[in-house]
Amino acid sequence: MTAILTVLRPLAHLNTFLLRIGRTAAWMAMAAMVIIIMLQVVFRYAFNNALAWPDEAARFLMLWMTGLIAPSAYRWGGFVAIDMIKDMLPRRLGSLLGLLLLLLSLVVLIYGFRLGLNHVSSGWLFNSSSLKFPLDFLGLGLVRVKLAWMYMSLPVGLLLMSLVNVELCLKALAHLIDPEADLPEDHDRVLVAVE
Repeated sequence: MTAILTVLRPLAHLNTFLLRIGRTAAWMAMAAMVIIIMLQVVFRYAFNNALAWPDEAARFLMLWMTGLIAPSAYRWGGFVAIDMIKDMLPRRLGSLLGLLLLLLSLVVLIYGFRLGLNHVSSGWLFNSSSLKFPLDFLGLGLVRVKLAWMYMSLPVGLLLMSLVNVELCLKALAHLIDPEADLPEDHDRVLVAVE
């Protein structure tokens, strides 16, 4: 049990730190997305001159927002879960089933991470059709954004979710060994469901 807690406590602190940064960036992406969409609405309907870049910029921000907020939702139990079978089983057997499902989820997350990295690799070959940075003042001219920057949200999100999953696995294992163990809590947790 000591070995589990030795790994679990620093991992829980690391996750709290990383997810706090991720949530902040996700909220900023959400705010920027709303501003960009409103700008597009004004240009399209007030000036009858739609801009080329807001749709792709909003999609870019939405992908990053999702990749950065999903790990917090996973950690807090905000994903849809069917607990009926686990709750019907005896406590220890239900906890064991929960641990096995977490381990299966970890396999899926790692596989998805590998697929995401492959997708990012192909994204370096292609430019965004409308996202460009005018860097003439630096002598770089008009720099088009590579699609890999957009695709990178998938492996980043899955990596963070994998770290959360390892934390949840260690907590489930510690709970199996000692149901009364004092496990680290996430003090940033918000209420995500009403029972």
